[in-house]
Amino acid sequence: MFTGIVTDVGRVRSVRETNRDRRFEIETAYDLATIDLGASISHSGCCLTVVEKGEGWFAVEVSAETLSLTTLDQWIEGGPVNLERAARLGDEMGGHIVSGHVDGLGEVISITPEGGSHRLRIRAPKPLHRLIAPKGSITVEGVSLTVNEVEDDVFGLNIIPHTWDVTTLGRLTAGSRVNLEIDMLARYLARWQETA
Repeated sequence: MFTGIVTDVGRVRSVRETNRDRRFEIETAYDLATIDLGASISHSGCCLTVVEKGEGWFAVEVSAETLSLTTLDQWIEGGPVNLERAARLGDEMGGHIVSGHVDGLGEVISITPEGGSHRLRIRAPKPLHRLIAPKGSITVEGVSLTVNEVEDDVFGLNIIPHTWDVTTLGRLTAGSRVNLEIDMLARYLARWQETA
């Protein structure tokens, strides 16, 4: 589990196809001595398992299924990645409960400066859009955010300067695809309504 509070922006060190999957090596400022093999780390909202590590980097392997459903298929050497280590019992809950399971890909429709902040409008895929609510939580590229407004399949967000500067959100442009994870409570409520 995660909280959607990015604690490092890593860099893709290498991309390699294997006989099974795609392997990424990620450079990070994390103390690798405190990260075990098998540890879960959120990568721009996608929970991946550490399979190898070295000085200042670790490796993950990504299946074709994950590549087809996330933005990870766009990763290139040198590209930035929002990183968050798994939450521990007793950690501060600064964002919201995030599973690291991407629900769908959104498309950035517009980015507008607003004071020192930026207003983003993102189109969510249907029928996922029905689970996004004003003042509800959503994770975009692994970042916990509050939805400002919803109009059909487009929702708006206000990104404060700190978040804009310390995550990859400041690198987005109109047309960018983004990993979306809806609020876990909304997911279970929708499932309950389907079966009730």
